[in-house]
Amino acid sequence: MDKIPFFNLREGTKKIRAEIDEAIARVIDGTAFVLGPEVASFEEEFAAYCDARHCAGVSSGTSALHLILQGYGIGPGDEVITVPNTFIATVEAIAMTGAKPVLVDVEEDTHLIDPARVEAAVTPCTRAVLPVNLFGQCCDMDPLMELAGKHNFVVIEDACQSHGATYKGRKSGSLGHAAAFSFYPSKNLGSFGEGGAVTSNDEEIIKSVKALRHHAQFSKNIHTEIGYNDRLHSLQAAVLRVKLRYLDEWNEKRRALAGRYRENLDGSGYRVPIERPECRHVYHLFTIWCTDKEAVGKALSDAGIGWGEHYPTPVHLQPAFSGLGAGNGGYPVAERLMKGLISLPMFPELGEEAVDRVCEVLCNVETTE
Repeated sequence: MDKIPFFNLREGTKKIRAEIDEAIARVIDGTAFVLGPEVASFEEEFAAYCDARHCAGVSSGTSALHLILQGYGIGPGDEVITVPNTFIATVEAIAMTGAKPVLVDVEEDTHLIDPARVEAAVTPCTRAVLPVNLFGQCCDMDPLMELAGKHNFVVIEDACQSHGATYKGRKSGSLGHAAAFSFYPSKNLGSFGEGGAVTSNDEEIIKSVKALRHHAQFSKNIHTEIGYNDRLHSLQAAVLRVKLRYLDEWNEKRRALAGRYRENLDGSGYRVPIERPECRHVYHLFTIWCTDKEAVGKALSDAGIGWGEHYPTPVHLQPAFSGLGAGNGGYPVAERLMKGLISLPMFPELGEEAVDRVCEVLCNVETTE
């Protein structure tokens, strides 16, 4: 068998290239390259897809998180609760506002935020909780929303990896007070560069995000506070409109591949995060946990199989966030999980034969549990 890549953008684009070319030509002919009708149409379509009332297109997932937090007036003196086993952008966005990131450990079986630990971490300064839908599965949102009502804070979904995922039949993007999405090219719904969006049923937060992304123009040519150049470009919106039509089909292919991985690895000694019965996981990434990541990674590489690490160093152990004051052992579950996680090839065009080959190599590594 040929080499198996970790991800393959080329194959996914081939099948829709004609539609993409037509969409890009439409933007070029219309010459509205920043915001404009393509962005407005995408916002309407993506909001409907997420079962949310409103959407604002922005420049990245990081800017989506940042603008939501600022839109809610969160800043110095405030606390925002999130997790250490996430891409650093989640916590960067909090720090950008001047608020204090407060980290809590995660559930062992799902790798997701633990509502019980959130409740224990709430203080009078808590203004928001930022659960991360890691790898494509929604967090347990109902307990978090109950806590929000009790303690008067907002819940902001980091939905940057959960396009199309559901929780109790409800779409990611409609589960909290607001949600942030990334359209980085490798995401389940990816643009041809950077891009992001905010969804919400709260019209006021969307108005704030739309103003802040455009140099804080709450009224035309009137800048009442410091804003940002965080707009979604029309070319990216046009590409996303095409790809959105295929997202459910692609997610089902990911789910089928994940099922094949689970079946092949059953009883192998590798640990795979559970899929909650009330959730529909969309497998942005398919991860396994092993006792000897170095040996497993070498076996995959030697066999010509691509793999990844998401994310090997928890946020509180990153030099940029050493000021949080939690060293090794501060969040033992997250630290243990991240030390042993390997991400396996996962993209809609991967194919069952490739999955079988990956699993064959994994099952011949002698250092697993």
